[in-house]
Amino acid sequence: MWLVLGGHGQLGKCLQLSLTSHGIAYTAVGSAEVDITDVASVAAIMKQLTPDVVINAAAWTAVDDAESHEDEAYLINCVGARNVARSAKEFSSKLVHVSTDYVFSGASNVPFTEGHITAPVGAYGRTKLAGELAVHEEFPEQSLIVRTAWLYSEFGSNFARTMVRKALAKAPVRVVNDQLGQPTLATDLADHILALVAAGTPVGTYHGTNAGQATWYDFAKEIYCLVGADTALVTAVPSSEYPTRATRPAYSVLGHANTERARVALMRPWLEALTESIPDIIARVDQE
Repeated sequence: MWLVLGGHGQLGKCLQLSLTSHGIAYTAVGSAEVDITDVASVAAIMKQLTPDVVINAAAWTAVDDAESHEDEAYLINCVGARNVARSAKEFSSKLVHVSTDYVFSGASNVPFTEGHITAPVGAYGRTKLAGELAVHEEFPEQSLIVRTAWLYSEFGSNFARTMVRKALAKAPVRVVNDQLGQPTLATDLADHILALVAAGTPVGTYHGTNAGQATWYDFAKEIYCLVGADTALVTAVPSSEYPTRATRPAYSVLGHANTERARVALMRPWLEALTESIPDIIARVDQE
């Protein structure tokens, strides 16, 4: 039995699809069912299910809002993570805690390794890093931390869905071209998490992103192309044209050395994943 916390979010929904396809019994819950900031709420679901594996995909992910609500973000991203780790330890469950590229500064031109010095530049990154440290402190014996970046899918609110909607409407868009990262399909990440657990990988930190790299402009242009819209509608602009409350890392490319050492297959190239996912994203957007 697996327990998915944050089960109604984008990654949570993709984890449900992956667990179902692999024939793994699971329970997926959202914040309405289990409040990870409440230790008693976490303990109750753990006692009820005694899961073999817990995936903590619950998080405060509103990056800009975290700048003015850091205490609330910390409560979910750190205190919540600590509560989950403590309960997982009590019930001897393996824990997979999902984290982010925002724990890094973005000041690099080579992929960040799993052991690279962390230096978040905003509130969201600080709270997620605090959550990683809490998991390490509470339950290092059976915990995997999986950092991801630029996550998208047919579900929820994400960049790919927004660009598909714009492309279908043949609307012009201006997209930043000076932030480099790895568009990552949430269904691929879900499958990868299952593969890490199935392989019995050593405890520690792993990076879960599709291979390769792109700017947001590259990402948008490929979406327009795959939808069949004119790519000339996509204009490259600097980040300075879109000031945000939170500073975005200029470079978010993650390396995968620990995954290679564990002999787990790396995730496929981002463009291959995007190409395969576009029909599902279009179908979902049309449906809504």
